[in-house]
Amino acid sequence: MLLTAGFAACSALYFLVDNVFDGFFIDWFEEFFTHTEGYSDPVEGTMEVWHTLNWVRLKPFVLAVFIGGPLLWLTAAFVAAQSAAGRREKRTITDISRRLRAYMEGGAGVEAFPKEQAEISAQMLEIKSTLLENERRLKEETTRKNDLIAYLAHDLKTPLTSVIGYLSLLDEAPDMPTEQRAKYTRITLDKAYRLEKMINEFFDITRYNLQEIAIRKEPVDLYYLLVQLTDELLPVLEKNGNTVSLQADERLTVPGDPDKLARVFGNVLKNAAAYSYPGTEIIITAEEQAGAVAIRFMNRGRTIPQNKLNSLFEKFYRLDEARTSGTGGAGLGLAIAKEIVTLHGGSITAESRDETVIFTVTLPA
Repeated sequence: MLLTAGFAACSALYFLVDNVFDGFFIDWFEEFFTHTEGYSDPVEGTMEVWHTLNWVRLKPFVLAVFIGGPLLWLTAAFVAAQSAAGRREKRTITDISRRLRAYMEGGAGVEAFPKEQAEISAQMLEIKSTLLENERRLKEETTRKNDLIAYLAHDLKTPLTSVIGYLSLLDEAPDMPTEQRAKYTRITLDKAYRLEKMINEFFDITRYNLQEIAIRKEPVDLYYLLVQLTDELLPVLEKNGNTVSLQADERLTVPGDPDKLARVFGNVLKNAAAYSYPGTEIIITAEEQAGAVAIRFMNRGRTIPQNKLNSLFEKFYRLDEARTSGTGGAGLGLAIAKEIVTLHGGSITAESRDETVIFTVTLPA
């Protein structure tokens, strides 16, 4: 293409010099680039005139023509090529943008992209699949969250009605027998605790998405943390007659945020207590292995189906979909635990078989 353009330009220049500017060009050339000499023959009465090249003047001109001309031509050709490439690129981008829009809006499939854009079509297929999967998960999470809020709002009425009812009885009967008064007081207190738990679940639901969990690492006495946590949750454990057996090296430490790790282990232990068979033992083990510390919580309870194990760490997921009031909470405990463990550079997994459930938290040593 460039050769054709160059040939056409040279042909046009030759035509102009040979036909249009013939006399003008020759006069100009003879005036500036030749020496004019003449010879007069007085006898014959004739005169001869001839021209010789003035190389001193002609040399710069020739150099300018043979160097500057090609440079000028190459510059013009480069500018033209860049302009053409820019137009092609703009058309390509416009075409790809149009195809992408049609594909993302669902009006076309991957066949909308030509073969030379196969890589783009493959990437768009992957991106679209990821977006659709995220959208599906978000819808499911929103549905579970809305259902949970509706359940909690409904369930709040039951303990609140009981609290008001029993307090009214205590207020209306000041001479009530001591034994009966103690019974009503105990029931009222239990209902008030239940009411407090539900309100805390509401706070967990709102706080989870409104704040980003930040950690500050320091050496954590893992053994002492687990002992302290077990003591704090003793009332929860004794409610179903569960006990805890801690098997760990007393000198075991991990780098991490003590408050956040306490929340992780507390959530896992409360989950184990909620789904353990009454009167069974929850075994906690901690050991260092291959540059990491593995903390395991093992309890005896209903076997969890394999297809539901990964869902345990999703927000607002509850194993008991019927939401019985005796077990579980908002379905945030394990999701929050996973997020905190991930921020520590660790992992949390669950396994279940033969009526035994094991949660394993792995942290960098």
